[in-house]
Amino acid sequence: MKAAPVFEQGDHRWWILHDQDEHRVIDSNVYVMESNAQSILLDPGGFEIFPQVFAAMVEVVQPSSLQAAFVSHQDPDIASSLPLWNACNGEIHWHIPKLWEGFIRHYGALDAHFVSIPDEGREFVIGGRKLEFIPAHYLHSSANFHVYDPEAKVFFSGDVGAALLPPGHSAWVDRRDTESSKAFDEHIQHAKFFHQRWMPSNEAKKDWITRVSQLDIDFLCPQHGAIYAGPNVQRFLNWFDALPVGTALSAKHA
Repeated sequence: MKAAPVFEQGDHRWWILHDQDEHRVIDSNVYVMESNAQSILLDPGGFEIFPQVFAAMVEVVQPSSLQAAFVSHQDPDIASSLPLWNACNGEIHWHIPKLWEGFIRHYGALDAHFVSIPDEGREFVIGGRKLEFIPAHYLHSSANFHVYDPEAKVFFSGDVGAALLPPGHSAWVDRRDTESSKAFDEHIQHAKFFHQRWMPSNEAKKDWITRVSQLDIDFLCPQHGAIYAGPNVQRFLNWFDALPVGTALSAKHA
């Protein structure tokens, strides 16, 4: 796992901690946002990859800068490393969907500082920069959130946009030539099964697309797969909008 920059402007930075190697577990992207020597970790990953994530993080940010962490939902690949992070720094404040607090406690770290995110979402300020916790319920979890940085125009999309890619893949769908759709068309074939199987609600999908389409996004950053930049953001939204998912597929084939 290695760290790579997503956005950088002065003391405001986003990093992806990108897993390129072959493992027995599904690959995970972990993100760090840093501002004015304060940082927040987004979906810190599972117990299995904690050493790699920690080593990659300390290459780019000081561990002492880590003030907060965000957990989009309850899955083990998202948050089962929580007790290990808490053991390293018991002052981290964990921003977690209110519905899942009692479930996430099952990973351990009963003394960790949990901060509830209500169903409607809310704003959070770190290092003088505002982040928005955007509702993404039922995509795929019943209480699920994404994160938007309006200044950097970075949108952390959790499992939305995820793709099951082979080992050694790039952290980007295509950062060099986003005007061409060729790289997107090749990449999105790896995303189809994931979205049709793990996204259960067409109605929730439509609600999310309406909400997210109103935001100014340069980088759409999923928790698995590769980052969509520039025109590839809108290409993904259009593709997802047209894709039948979950229960819609069951009804179609009934």
